[in-house]
Amino acid sequence: MRWRFSRLEFILSLLAVACSGVAYAWAVYGDGALIGATFAIFVCMPILAFERRLILRRLYRKIHSLPTPGFLLSSVAVYFAVENLGFLAAGTVLKLAGVLQESWSDAVIPSFEVLLYALAVSGPIILVLRVRELLGRDVFLSLLTGRYRKPVQEERVFLFVDLVGSTSFAERFGDLKTQEFLGKLFATMADPVLRYRGTIDDYVGDSAIISWPFARAVADAACIRCIFDILDEVEADAARWKKHYGEVPRLRAAIHGGTIVAAEIGVDKHKITYFGDTVNTTSRLEGLCRSLDRQVLISADLLRRIRLPEFIREEDLGEHEVKGRGQRLGVLALHGTGLRLQRQDRQQDEEPHAETIPGPI
Repeated sequence: MRWRFSRLEFILSLLAVACSGVAYAWAVYGDGALIGATFAIFVCMPILAFERRLILRRLYRKIHSLPTPGFLLSSVAVYFAVENLGFLAAGTVLKLAGVLQESWSDAVIPSFEVLLYALAVSGPIILVLRVRELLGRDVFLSLLTGRYRKPVQEERVFLFVDLVGSTSFAERFGDLKTQEFLGKLFATMADPVLRYRGTIDDYVGDSAIISWPFARAVADAACIRCIFDILDEVEADAARWKKHYGEVPRLRAAIHGGTIVAAEIGVDKHKITYFGDTVNTTSRLEGLCRSLDRQVLISADLLRRIRLPEFIREEDLGEHEVKGRGQRLGVLALHGTGLRLQRQDRQQDEEPHAETIPGPI
């Protein structure tokens, strides 16, 4: 299972929930900090785990595919069910440990007020996590701290991923089916991006723009591992893609890094955007995938600063003219090797790919 909580998020959420339990115990009973904290953790943390897709992942996807009224009613029903089970577990543990002196019924059956309090505590935490998920971890923290209120120069690595043949797909199946197809594809990208601590900065038509701070991207070749994990996950579900959409997504990707200027823009709607030659060069490099007939390209400048994973082979394609750039760019293609396929087989044994693509696939 892929953890969607960062360590800091988990610790902060745990502390917030425990403190809420202590506050409730002191306010209502004037004592019982340990008991209050225990009940709060057992009742609230499963809700947060559900919202972060750590448990009941299929149910989560099913609920989120419902129309808004059904989604809201189903979410509340799940929350109350999880809260009751958590209260039952906490009461049982505390009762068996001799900490609670109440009867078994009082120990394991929560009052309605307790359930409402648990929802009131969980709600704001879930809201913050949802906003963070919507904006992306780095963007959320940057907007919160105002880091980019004034333009900042920094080094970043960009990964541009483009869907091949989206126009012909739209001509055959229509715009609605194409949008559904793109939605499933972008959802498939989410896990690898989270796993390698990248940020999906934008979706432009049938393309996704992913980026990392430079040091994070080159550490253990995270940016390279990310794109090949995306390709692995698409290929692993080839049969279901064909069944539901008639074809498997074909992707092109380009990776490049360098100095950019990051700034927060907008008045009613704020956004962090990146300016500079690095972004434009990555876009042009992705365009070379078509003319060079290669799936994944990387600039020589960036690759010199990365140690390739053992399952990746490089192919030097020489220097090429890049539109809008005054000098030629060294370009290399990246290919998976047999070691990558062995690695993919091990992942299939460890984790069923039925959980990979959200929704009906």
